[in-house]
Amino acid sequence: MAALRRGLMWRLSACLRQGYSSWAEGRRHCISGLRRPWSRVALGFGAALCAVPIAQKSELELSNDALIRRAVSLVTDSTYTYLSQATYALIDALTEYTKALYVLISLHQRYTALLEKRNPKEEDAVWQVIIGARAEVNKKRQDYLKFESSWASALKLSELAAEAAYHAGADQASMTTRHHIQLVQTQVQETRQLAQNAESKLAEAQLEEIRKTKQDEIVPKESNTASTVREENEAYMRED
Repeated sequence: MAALRRGLMWRLSACLRQGYSSWAEGRRHCISGLRRPWSRVALGFGAALCAVPIAQKSELELSNDALIRRAVSLVTDSTYTYLSQATYALIDALTEYTKALYVLISLHQRYTALLEKRNPKEEDAVWQVIIGARAEVNKKRQDYLKFESSWASALKLSELAAEAAYHAGADQASMTTRHHIQLVQTQVQETRQLAQNAESKLAEAQLEEIRKTKQDEIVPKESNTASTVREENEAYMRED
């Protein structure tokens, strides 16, 4: 009886050990099965976090300032181009006007010199050339006045753009635009001064021509008067 009881207890213990081993093995499979999906879930969640548009959020937060500054920079760039082109056109027109003035000055000086030689035929030829040169000067003057109007408009727009850039916080764009404005103003002023100097010289040449013409008109009258007096004296002496 005792032996039978020991046999039953051994078998029951073996069954329990086998059951526990199966349960433990199943538990390990279950746990490993749980770990693998959660690792994939964690990896997918990290990838999802990387895909969140954080940059877009920062851009939206800066759009009210950054986009305005960007737009102002585009405006200053455009006005820079406009002012540069207008300045080039004006300086070129002023230079051509100045050249035409010096051609006219040279012709007036030549005409004045011919007055002393008393060659009416050559004087008329030079005078015809002077008439054409005057027409060319007037044309060049109209050209530079037209470009000067465009330049003044470009200058005003650039000043407004610099002011807008300053208020928008685009300090570099504002400073660059103001420096460009000062530069082109200096260039235009220097070129305009050359044209004004040429205008002054033309006025002097014309004044000299008028003075010489009047002087030449007085000399024949004085000669005629002297000749008349001589003839009257000779006639008076013959009568005596």
